[in-house]
Amino acid sequence: MSRYNILTPRPGGPVDLELSAMPADETNPRKVGKATGVSLFRTGQSAPPQEVSPDLQTGREIFSSSLPALFNPARVWESLSPLHAAPKSKAGNGLFLEASDHPAAVAFDILRTRLLRGLAEKGWRRIAVTSPTHGCGKSFVATNLAFSLARRPASRTVLLDFDLRHPEIAQILGVKENIALAEFLAGDQPLESEFRRFGRTLALGLNTKPIEKASETLHDPDTVLALASMIEQLDPEVVIYDLPPALVNDDLLALGPSLDAVLLVTDGTRSSPQEIRACEKLFEGRIPLLGVVLNRAQDFNAGRYRYAKKT
Repeated sequence: MSRYNILTPRPGGPVDLELSAMPADETNPRKVGKATGVSLFRTGQSAPPQEVSPDLQTGREIFSSSLPALFNPARVWESLSPLHAAPKSKAGNGLFLEASDHPAAVAFDILRTRLLRGLAEKGWRRIAVTSPTHGCGKSFVATNLAFSLARRPASRTVLLDFDLRHPEIAQILGVKENIALAEFLAGDQPLESEFRRFGRTLALGLNTKPIEKASETLHDPDTVLALASMIEQLDPEVVIYDLPPALVNDDLLALGPSLDAVLLVTDGTRSSPQEIRACEKLFEGRIPLLGVVLNRAQDFNAGRYRYAKKT
């Protein structure tokens, strides 16, 4: 298996992403609990089965009559309140909201391409970003990766702050308003009331209020329904969940049925091999490990960032 060292920002260096070939978790969300907040953009009910015939030119199956959608994703996206941020000021904090030739921004674009290839091969789109312990830069990686994904024209990416005890993404982006993601997860508020939109291709499920019973919230069937509703309404290509460290609590495992795979962010200055192996053992048989990102690794001899391929 090839291993790629790709540079990330902050004090130092390469990001090591190794794609694995573990099977996906086929568990479906449970259809129980109360309904989520009613969206303003619900357009109809499920239609009965339609007759299908092949298109003679393309060979694809076509329906004899159109199917009414439960939601119109384009209208839901337009309904989200826009989030305004200054790209230059954020770049000073290590965030790359726009395309850049900075080595760190290029590294996230390479990580994006590798990630998309792995997702396409497996048919996945719901990715958890976690770390062994606190302080590894997982929120930083998740945010930059989401912005890199969103720079693709006509794409749809969703980033959710699911570190419910210690939400950070709103602070990273400089968001001052109060946003309670818990109200959407409980079904008390519709998606368009709590989510924000950056540009036309990135939806943000931010959270500025820590949730006391975070693990119980993730175990709640209402949360499963809310996330399924979010995917139905927004129809994203990729959903990134920024979750708490895997070795600190059970939040990642609690959300497991709503995930396809996990991306592990490690810190070159603090993460030990034992912690990484403990995470791999924790994920084994539960959630496929898509890759490992090595953050804050620095080549002190070269004294500069670099990209290299190891065979």
